[in-house]
Amino acid sequence: MKRHFDEELKELNKQLLKMSAFVEESISRSVKALVERKADLAEEVIKSDEAIDMLEIEIDELCLKLFALHQPAAVDLRFITSAMKINNDLERIGDQAVNIAERTQKIIKQALLKPLIDIPRMAALAQKMVKDSIGALINKDEALARDVCKRDKKVDNLNDQVFRELLTYMMQDAKTITRAVELILVGRHLERIADHATNIAEDVIYFVKGKTIKHHPENV
Repeated sequence: MKRHFDEELKELNKQLLKMSAFVEESISRSVKALVERKADLAEEVIKSDEAIDMLEIEIDELCLKLFALHQPAAVDLRFITSAMKINNDLERIGDQAVNIAERTQKIIKQALLKPLIDIPRMAALAQKMVKDSIGALINKDEALARDVCKRDKKVDNLNDQVFRELLTYMMQDAKTITRAVELILVGRHLERIADHATNIAEDVIYFVKGKTIKHHPENV
């Protein structure tokens, strides 16, 4: 019975890695669609969201099955509880990538407002945060999880920088407002992705140490 339980835990790990890979790819493709102005690629991101949604359901069902059949305790209970929360954050990251793709479809119908520099940087940082937060989970790496939490500030700072720069465009020329607002919203979606990655990292710390650091940034 114990061996069967361990195999199911390994399967849960595997499914979370698969989910993470899906959403990382969605982030990358949505921003690539924006930078390279490819409407078809943006549409692919939107369509791929259904697969992410279905995988979220499968992972939740696996977690519920583990609860019902094995009545886990201690660290195993923390892992499954954390996995359910992490699964939800990953699905929401996928939603944010879809939001970026939908913004892209609008943005590329108009002339480019400015060279895209900080937004791709934000995307790369956020995508790496997602990847490392799941890596921290699989490897029970508290130090890596804490490092992910600290990186959130870098994304916030870049988002603030993007906002200030685009605000300047809008103040100088009202005709830029629509295009600037769409890019501001893209930055906001990327900032939310980083927030979800931070949530995952915080859940990893809870899983590994049994300690909650949410709402206590001084503990990072």
